[in-house]
Amino acid sequence: MIKDGWKSISRVFILALVLDVVYQIIEVGFVYPGEALIVAFILAILPYLILRGLVTRLTQKRGAESHDRQRLRLRKTTSMPASPDFSLVSGGPLFQLCRRTHLTGDGWDHPYRRVVVITLFAWLPLLVLSLIEGRALGENTQISFLRDIEAHVRFLIALPVLLSAELVVHIRLGPVVRQLLERNIVVPEDRPKFSAAIASALRVRDSVAMETGLLILAYTFGDWLWRSQLALRSATWYAMPDAKGLHLTEAGYWYAFASIPIFQFILLRWYMRLALWFWLLWKFSKLNLHLDAAHPDRAGGIGFLGTSSHAFTPILFAQGSILAGLIASRVLLQGQNLLSFKMQIAGFVVFFVLVILGPLVTFTPLMVRAKRVGRAEYGLLASRYVFAFRKRWVQNGASDTGGLLAEDIQGLADLGNSYSVVRGMRIVPFALEDVTLLAVTTALPLLPLVLTKFSLEELLVGLIKLLFR
Repeated sequence: MIKDGWKSISRVFILALVLDVVYQIIEVGFVYPGEALIVAFILAILPYLILRGLVTRLTQKRGAESHDRQRLRLRKTTSMPASPDFSLVSGGPLFQLCRRTHLTGDGWDHPYRRVVVITLFAWLPLLVLSLIEGRALGENTQISFLRDIEAHVRFLIALPVLLSAELVVHIRLGPVVRQLLERNIVVPEDRPKFSAAIASALRVRDSVAMETGLLILAYTFGDWLWRSQLALRSATWYAMPDAKGLHLTEAGYWYAFASIPIFQFILLRWYMRLALWFWLLWKFSKLNLHLDAAHPDRAGGIGFLGTSSHAFTPILFAQGSILAGLIASRVLLQGQNLLSFKMQIAGFVVFFVLVILGPLVTFTPLMVRAKRVGRAEYGLLASRYVFAFRKRWVQNGASDTGGLLAEDIQGLADLGNSYSVVRGMRIVPFALEDVTLLAVTTALPLLPLVLTKFSLEELLVGLIKLLFR
């Protein structure tokens, strides 16, 4: 049993050890082996024992048997795998813990219960401790808790949106996988590979080691990133900086060791899920898919993959909120110029749009081939039909009997429409409106920053002049 346990956590333990050593070198300039081992034990072995024992074993009677039956069907069937039940978010230690504590159910009932509980757990102690220390309203500090826009945006907007996004992704992405089979896009010969890809994705989704590694990353690299790059270098409600670093207040300890790691873990967990979904799309793109260039969606029949990217709009909104909060704190509390962030904002929006839509480009070779084949096939059909039409009605001068001429003309028009669809087929599954939606969603939380440059009255006057001049 000990051997199996060490086999499960050995890589995570080594990763925690290495990250703590790197952290010590950066922060202290020296390595304390004992401290590194203790930190690795706390971050690797202790979470494993808690998650493994408390979550996996206690929930195996309720969840393990159903998951095993699902995976067994997934391996054995070659016609319709268990893809209708595929979910990118219904798995993993944290999900099982939420089920065990009744923060969510098997059917995602009470979806907002865990949103409220986790949000209050991260934010409410900060308010209480700040009030106790007299740092909530600015009596004893330069930047009080209630003036820290970045913290409130992070925990009261971004965090609830990231948690609520799980329900959106659960509802939107499950049917996407199912449609690949229902529309016969995956050919029968490749359905075992399709099933194997889904089974691999589910194993990663449910991995205890994966989420434990994310937790370690939040408490090591995430802590270093926050202390060195994101924390304000002035007297705040959470820390008093000096030449040696940050001296945390009571609220600051909860902020640094509870609130920030929780938020970073949720965010990293979403990055892992996005990577998992993109890997699954890449595996699908390597299959022999049945695409038709004449499909009305102008994407060979897989245009629904482009619209599936809409499921990630809450995540993009949360990312935009995080950046907006960070910029707002720099502009309002440190006096920086909003326009100095314009390149970062533009690059931020473009980057996340590419992150969401970029993996769909893996289908481009299949779509280019389908379009080339379609143009050749429908071009040949059009040539034969036009030649036959000309021979019958133009060269031979046949008379119109029984409406045959009207029928042939209608057929010629329909063939022209079909060929136009083939010629207009895109080589990517997404359309311009998909790009626009993602870009607008990402940039939307940044719009209130304009109020730091112009007053609301100035904006309204400018809008009225623009509309009625």
